[in-house]
Order: sequence, then structure tokens, then C-alpha cells
Amino acid sequence: MVSHDDDDDRSQQFPTKISYGRYSSSFTRPGISLDLPCCSYDHVRTTIISHSVKFCLNALLSYQNHCIHDYLLQTGDYLNAHLDYYRNLQKMSTILPLILCSLLFLNLQTSISTDTLKPTESFVDGFTLISSNQRFEFGFFSLGNSSSRDLYLGIWYYNLPFTVVWLANRNNPIRDSFGEISLKENGTLFLYSRSKGIVWSTDNITITSSFTPVLQLLDSGNLVIRDDGRNKTIFWESFDFPTDTLLPDLKLGSKLYVGLHRFLRSWKSNEDPSEGAYSFGLEPPEAPQLVLRSGSRKLSRWGPFDGTLFSGGTSLTSSPLFQNFYASNSEEVYFKYELLDESILSRLVISPTGLLQYFTWRVNSSKEWNLLITFNSDPCDNYAKCGPYGSCYSLSSCKCLSGFTPDSPRDWGLFSYSGGCRRKHELSCGHGDGFVKYNALKFPDNPVVWGNYTNHDCEVKCLKNCSCMAYANVNVYGNGSRCVGWIGDLVDLKYLPNGGEQIYIRMAHTEIKSIADAKRKRSTVKIVSVVTVIVVLLLSGGAIWYLSWIIRHRRTDQIGRSSKAQQSGSFQYIDDNQDSGCQLPLYDLETICLACNNFSERNKIGQGGFGSVYKGELANGQEIAVKRLVEKSLQGVEELKNEIILIAKLQHRNLVKLLGCCIEGEETMLVYEYLPNKSLNNFIYDKPTRKLLTWRKRYHIIKGIARGLLYLHQDSRLRIIHRDLKTSNILLDSELNPKISDFGIARIFGTDQIQDMTKRIIGTYGYMSPEYAMNGHYSVKSDVYSFGVIVLEIISGQKNWAFHHPDHDLNLLGHAWMLWNKRRPSEILDPTVIEPSYGNQIIRCIHVALLCVQQYPEDRPKMSTVYAMLSYENMELPEPKEPGF
Repeated sequence: MVSHDDDDDRSQQFPTKISYGRYSSSFTRPGISLDLPCCSYDHVRTTIISHSVKFCLNALLSYQNHCIHDYLLQTGDYLNAHLDYYRNLQKMSTILPLILCSLLFLNLQTSISTDTLKPTESFVDGFTLISSNQRFEFGFFSLGNSSSRDLYLGIWYYNLPFTVVWLANRNNPIRDSFGEISLKENGTLFLYSRSKGIVWSTDNITITSSFTPVLQLLDSGNLVIRDDGRNKTIFWESFDFPTDTLLPDLKLGSKLYVGLHRFLRSWKSNEDPSEGAYSFGLEPPEAPQLVLRSGSRKLSRWGPFDGTLFSGGTSLTSSPLFQNFYASNSEEVYFKYELLDESILSRLVISPTGLLQYFTWRVNSSKEWNLLITFNSDPCDNYAKCGPYGSCYSLSSCKCLSGFTPDSPRDWGLFSYSGGCRRKHELSCGHGDGFVKYNALKFPDNPVVWGNYTNHDCEVKCLKNCSCMAYANVNVYGNGSRCVGWIGDLVDLKYLPNGGEQIYIRMAHTEIKSIADAKRKRSTVKIVSVVTVIVVLLLSGGAIWYLSWIIRHRRTDQIGRSSKAQQSGSFQYIDDNQDSGCQLPLYDLETICLACNNFSERNKIGQGGFGSVYKGELANGQEIAVKRLVEKSLQGVEELKNEIILIAKLQHRNLVKLLGCCIEGEETMLVYEYLPNKSLNNFIYDKPTRKLLTWRKRYHIIKGIARGLLYLHQDSRLRIIHRDLKTSNILLDSELNPKISDFGIARIFGTDQIQDMTKRIIGTYGYMSPEYAMNGHYSVKSDVYSFGVIVLEIISGQKNWAFHHPDHDLNLLGHAWMLWNKRRPSEILDPTVIEPSYGNQIIRCIHVALLCVQQYPEDRPKMSTVYAMLSYENMELPEPKEPGF
């Protein structure tokens, strides 16, 4: 063991610096003690080589009597030395270290840039094995944030940003900063530390004398112990003991003949690689499914296998990048994937938060790992989200299967679906029960494989069992269909319009009869409808053609007249009686029709409850956005007039500019400036486009929205409450400057007015403050609440009400509050934002957002205070209280 005397402050001789691997050390004249036991030459030689160069150089320069005596007696082949030389050793102190170092580095060079370790060779911290294709590296490492410098033995990508793919001692790190591995003649690999002795080892391997074991890092990233002979027999491999990463060709599943089950287990945290709460694997062997768990609790499930994919796992299907494989036989059941493009590196990782994420790296071009897919990002992948007999649809909504009704209509009305559904008609086993075919569903959980039956025989077998609720014929092993049944309630159903399964569900005789009657009625209605439509078309065809001809020619004449009027500079204005100084251009219908290409679908750029938004271009080349209200719009004439009056009075760089309006006949339209980047929600919720939003741009948008609200609440001629502030109402110009729009339900407050009340609650849930949503009370603090929600959405790239997390059912506000209390607020940050230099600014924005979304309006800051908090980093912020909702 080498010890360093830190108190030796004697003047240095030989001020030379040597670097090797991850170590760099300056060595000086003797003065550092070497505490080695008397030992054989091989032991001394191995000890010196096994330590880092820093330690061994100190050892060479420190020659205590008894160890050097043994060393010189046994190094005749290397130095041809004799014990007599020891008496003159002090005289040659400047030469001997150089000779020993030369011999040492000859030894070191035999271990550099190799992928293989033999039983006679030693391997310590600082040495690595590198696969022959130079894709993977094996050795010791410490995590950057580890204050104690715990040592781990593992595999990572070579010449890439440090990314670990496998660990040997994940639950038992070496804490004394010294690690060594040794491959024994019997093929067993041992990991030693200085203090603990054996830290980790492979299973005992029995190898006959005819085999010579070697440790090798393969091009696949698989670390194997194999025979060094011709047959290359593998005795042990790291792919049988994966950690949190699934590499190409690594098999998840069971080796049935040895009782080995291979699955992924997450890290405890990004800084702690010990086993975390989440696991992902193939289970059970009888009807294999891919299952994500937190402890023993199922979080998500895909399966069983149907011959092509795992039921419900549409994102797990093969692609141009990779191909999936599933096999089931008497020896093993496994799932794996193979890469189809050799220029791509890929890995499937289960994150410390339970996300299944598939990353890719394009060799020679990528600068960072690209997150291609998060497999459990769909809220419908939450296990049993809709309860028994409930099927999850898009946007996380649930519906009962036909023939079933919500078990608790009250809970379903509150969007709590876990109670599931119950039958409209109870079963009567043996008295007319039958089966109804359902299409486009994910198979329910807990399948039982009965064997190779025809569809009819499978139905009979299920019908005889009163507990059997459904059956299907499934290619569950990939080698032909099997009869699969489901005993008990059907849970974890999901509607899959593309790629769903057929399943036959047990129904009472009464229900089957009512379904058959309904089908007959629908068929009759279809026949009558088709005949009626044909007759109407034949009788009306001529009239329709004639009317369209008249309309087309009349519109052409109107557009011609409009063009002449516009060229002559003729405009009308709408005048607000409340302020005679406020006038807006009143465009005629023909001008707007011409600008918007008769409101063609190609010009449509938006859709809402009020109607549609179209892009247009006036005769002078100015681009416009036209908000066209439909007859049954949620925004009526009063709201339209309100919006015209308000925006006409407001002038600010962070408010959208109203150019004019058109009120003619049944047509009511507003004409705005056209903003090419549309609304904020088109950026932050879309994975490809939100990568364009760096933190600086997001911060710029946040402050711009705050400036606009500050103007509305305080700096304009009127105090205005927006009441419907959300990301779709924040428009972005060509330079991503935010502009607040849509003032249809905004309200003007008097100078001394604090709040108001309405019985007509209009807005968007998820952005509405609690007092407004529940009681109709609104004030400037209502807008502050909406602003806080928007800030959290900009930071995270997630929608508040559509937010999903595998560990809980909280929305985005609740998740942010939970992380704040755990002192981990930065975890809410969009993973596409990698700018650590702005860490304090990001956390400050989260802090401000949480202050804005506090439950009670009196606790929320005013917009003037909010803007100051965002602008002045030294301004002290109070601790936030729990959010509303």
C-alpha cells in the first residue's frame, strides 16, 4: 500500500511532470515513504504496475531497506542486480529510478488499447479495455458530483460524452479510491478494494483445464468471460445482468434452463447509480408482456405479443433505424432489438423518474444524444387508468365499452375514472351468455394461454368457465395462434384506431339481443338514407349548379367593385362613442374575400370556439390575419365590439395590433397584423420546434408577456383584465417577440376597482384561477395566476392539464410544487434546454411562477412586482405557498 507524506515540505529536486490515463503527478527527490510488506518480486512488480503512475513513481523514489532488498534479490532478469549494489544505492539514486521507470513503462504499454484481460494480468483504476471497434470502454470511474469519489466498475461509450451503460458494483461502490480486478484461472472475475477485500464477483464458473479463460469487451458493449481457444465458448456475460440500459442485441426476458431473468432497473438518481424504484422487463414467460413497474406496482404494460408487436405498443414497432425480435422456446423467452444503420448508436434507458427513453447518436455528426421516443409518454399508458371495462382514448379520456356504464357517474364527471364500468345487464352463466366482438383494442392484462384451439373451440372453453370474461386467438409465442382467455374483470384497455386487436367479450343474453336489434335498425336507416340522398341529389343537382353559377359571377362583380374602391383610397371608419378620438378602418366584405382567397382552406391558419383565422394579403401587399366569427360562435356581438374598443385604445409592443374590422350582413370579422410564427403553443408543446427555443428565447418571451400584462393592468389609459390568458393567445412575430391577443372577454376596471364577479364563466380550464373558476370572481390577480401557469409551461414544455408523470396524478402545478418542496425545482426544466450557465435564472423563474399560482389572490404579487422579480436578480423573493388546483 502506498502512502503519501503530505507534511514533507523539503525542497524538490527533479521537478518533472508525467501524465498517464486520468492521472497526472509531479515527482521529486526521495522524501515520500513507501510502506510495502516484504514480498516476492512478482508481488512488488504487480503492485507497482497496478497503482497509478503517480503512486508508482513515488514508490520508485522511496526505497526502504527491507523491500528494496527483496526486490533487488529477485530482479536479475530485469536489472541483473546484486545485493552488493544496494550498499552503493545512495550513490546511484539519480539513475535507479530512471531504470525502474523504463522497465515499468515497458510493462504498461502491454496493457494499453486492448480489449482483453488474461488471468496473469492485473487491472486497476486508470487502466481500461476498449472494444476493437472503439465504441465502448470498460474500467473504473467516479461520478462527477460524488464528493467522496466513490469508484464504480462499468462500461461506457468511448470518445463520447460520458454515458454509462453497465455497472458491476452499482450497489456497493468502492469508497477508498482504490480498485483492482483479477481474473482467476477458473474463470471467476473478482473486484477488490483496499479496505473491503472482495467487493463484487461473477458467479462461480467451473472451467476444465482444457479451457483458458479471458475477459473481453466485445464490439456490442457486452463484457464476456470466454475461452481463449478456437471455439470461443462464453462462460459469463454482462448482457445477462443489465442495469438501466438496453443496448442492441441485449435480450430482456428469461433463460429458462438456468432460471435467469434479465430486466432493466433504474438508477436511484442521476448522481446515484444504485438500484432505483423502477424496473422494466418481459414477464411472465407463459404469456409474455413488457411491464414497467415501480416496486411491485405496475405503471405501464404492453402485451401480450400478437405475432407482430406487443399489444398496445405501437411505439415499440420496428422502424428504419431498428428491428425488434421476440422469441419463445423451451430454453428462453426474450425481446431484443437490432440496429439497421451502422452509423447510428442507440440505447433504451429507464430513467430515475421511470421514463422509458430511446436515444440515438449519429456517428461523426451528432453533438449530443437525441431523444427519439419516450415510450410511456401517452397518459393512456398509465396502468388501468380507466378501471375495469373502461377504455382509454386519446387526450387521456375514458369511455365504457358498449354494454357497460360508469360504476360511479359522479366520479367520472370529476374526471376520476379508476372505478371503471359495470355491466348494464348482469351475466347469467349457462343461460344464454354469449360473446360480442370488439375491434381496435389493446388486449387487457392477465391473459391465460390455453393452447392451440380453433376460434370456435376457444369460445366454447371460455363459455364453460363462468369466470372467463373474454377470449381471443393470439400469436402469443410468434409461432402460431393460441387460444388466450381472461379470467375476471378486464383492466388496462386502450382504444387503438390503428393497429388494435380483436377480442370477444362475454355479454348477457339480453345485451346481445339489444345489440343485434340496434344493428338491424342502423342497417335499415342506412338503406333509407342512401336512397333519400340519391333522390335528393338527382332532383337538386341542376338547382345547385345554377345557384353556384350565380354566386360565382356575383362575387366576381363585387370583388371588381371593391378593388376599384380600394385603389381610390375610400375607407369607412368605426367610431367608439366612449372616446371620439378612437377610430378604426372598416373594411368591406369584398376586400377581405379578395385578400383571403375567398376564405379557402389553404389560407386557414387557426381554429377556435369563435370560428376560424385566415391569412390574407391586401392589394398593397400587407399581410393580415382575419378572425372570422361563425354564426354560433362562443364570441358574440358584444364580445366582438368589446374586443374592437379595447384593442383600438391599446398600443404596446407586446399586444397584437388591430388593423380594422368588417361587419356586413351575417359576417363579423376582425383584421389583425399577421404574425408569421403563429401562437406560442405551436412551439412549446411540439418536440421538434421547442428545441428552437433556447433558454434565452424562453426568458425573452416570459418577460415580454409580463411587460404586456403590466401595461394592461397599470400603464395603459384603462385598467384591463384579460380573463383568458393562455399560450394559444400569445402570438409570436418573426423575431419571437410575444404579443398578447384575443380580448373578447376582457373587462375594463375603474381606477379604484379591485375585483368583479360574473355568473357567465368563460375561459380555459387549466389557466383559470380558482376563485374565478369556482365563484366567478376575477381581478388583476386572475391574470397573474394565468401568467404563472404559462411560465411553468414555457419552462417545462408541458401542458398543465395534460401533464403526465408515472409516479403520481398531479398536474403540472402540483408537480412543480412537489419538486420545489423537495429542493429539486430544476427537474421540471424541458430536457431539450441544456444551458447550465442560466441555472439560477431558471430556478428564479420557477420561484416567481409558483408565487403567481398561489391559491389565494391576496398572496399573489402584482404584475409590477412580478416584472421587478424577473428583472432584478438581487431582489429577495418570499417563499411560495401551495398552488390552487
